[in-house]
Amino acid sequence: METGEINGVLTSAAHDGAEGVRRVVRQVHDELRTLLKQRAEVTRRIGTVKRTILGLASMFGETVLSEEVQNLIDGGAGERKPGFTKACRMVLMEAGHAMSAREVHDQLRVQTPALLTGHKDPIASVTTVLNRLAEYGEAERVVLSNGRRAWQWTTEACGPPQDLAKRFTYR
Repeated sequence: METGEINGVLTSAAHDGAEGVRRVVRQVHDELRTLLKQRAEVTRRIGTVKRTILGLASMFGETVLSEEVQNLIDGGAGERKPGFTKACRMVLMEAGHAMSAREVHDQLRVQTPALLTGHKDPIASVTTVLNRLAEYGEAERVVLSNGRRAWQWTTEACGPPQDLAKRFTYR
């Protein structure tokens, strides 16, 4: 339902009273639910395609990837700190076990402390990236024995870490 349609429905609903407004809210809610499901599916599909491309690059070398494809895989960094997602990804890949956001943060502090500067809450930033990696299908959310959240690299996502270590270098 487009904005113009919504405005028209709201106008007619206002004439129908509270029941008309409730009907419109139900319609818009249903549409929102549908769109959120579609977004989740698109996000999963994007993750699958990216993993496929990375797998092909791992097998045949990065020369098979055009610059445009590499930029699409790396994502539009926008205003985010360049390399932050890659650094989190590498820490998780190299760990070989589930890690909490604090553990990933601590490892980043050792390996690439400059990436953490400028983040108001670096652990929250790490958590955001780890959740995105889970949405992309690259990581899996797990619960540790102490009940805390953690993330684990999905090994089938892109193959063994050593094959892609050169792909995710920090600068």
